[in-house]
Amino acid sequence: MSETVISSPRPRVLSGMRPTGKLHLGNYVGALANWVRIQNTDQYECYFFIADWHALTTDYADTSLLVPNIMDAMLDYLGAGLDPAKSVLFLQSKVLQHAELHLLLSMITSIGWLERVPSYKEQQENLVGKDLSTYGFLGYPLLQSADILIYQPQYVPVGQDQSAHVELTREVARRFNQYYPKKIRTTEPSGTFSADVFPEPAVLLTPSPKLPGTDGRKMSKSYGNTIMLTDPEPEVRKKLKTMVRVRRTDPGDPDKCPVGDLHKVFSTPEKLVEVYEGCRTAGIGCIQCKGWAADALVQILEPIQARRSSFSESQVKEILEDGSTRARARAEQTMQEVRSAMQMTVGR
Repeated sequence: MSETVISSPRPRVLSGMRPTGKLHLGNYVGALANWVRIQNTDQYECYFFIADWHALTTDYADTSLLVPNIMDAMLDYLGAGLDPAKSVLFLQSKVLQHAELHLLLSMITSIGWLERVPSYKEQQENLVGKDLSTYGFLGYPLLQSADILIYQPQYVPVGQDQSAHVELTREVARRFNQYYPKKIRTTEPSGTFSADVFPEPAVLLTPSPKLPGTDGRKMSKSYGNTIMLTDPEPEVRKKLKTMVRVRRTDPGDPDKCPVGDLHKVFSTPEKLVEVYEGCRTAGIGCIQCKGWAADALVQILEPIQARRSSFSESQVKEILEDGSTRARARAEQTMQEVRSAMQMTVGR
């Protein structure tokens, strides 16, 4: 049976996030804003997904919020500006080829490779109260590799802290290509030549400016210090008021202040000059400085929230279904090459 070959002259990009509920400004700055920028250049064929199976690696004991979290995450994707007409937006668990490739790759992947991924030990140490001595948790970096390789992308946009996962993916691709080269038929006397099934994806490093939470630490739901993309203006201003402050008459230093860090990411260059001058000379107080930061955040959040509210639940489900159908077709194209290279095509 012939299959439709899906191809594009543009280099392919793939990335995704676990559904942990509504997203916050850290998610936006660290990933979403860059995905939208990449999409809108029209230089790449973009695949962005919600990694719901990955949510089970640490939250397997309670799945009651998984579906609501998926819906919230996709609404935030759409609110941030991802466009189903420009990018393939899909749900990991609706593309079963991810699981098939993960299984096949697990046969050739060393356990030592998985154990040395930096986040493996970090999460075991930091996620207290959860039993992470499971096969699923050990193997999640390989599932990430399968998520990537199934679409044969040229680039994976990630922050520096995720580059180790991409390097593992490159190692896995090299080992697979070594064991199972793809045979290409030609009209030459030799009849065939060998080629790689998987390209080794390159890291497309995303700028990750320092974005503190309301307590000065890295913005994270686990710290309870987030500003959500869905927070209304009064809530944003209330949260900023709790941030560190000094006496009105004391000069400050925006380079040592979390509010200053917010200004560096979201305020205009002109406003940033006012912040530096006013803060260092005590010409402005913390309350005024926080108010300016809130103004900048609201200007970013209001359009996101307006777009988000324009989508109904049924529209989100339709977008996920359509995107997952497109992703399955592309993933199956890869799996046909994988099965053929591994000589597992009996009866197919």
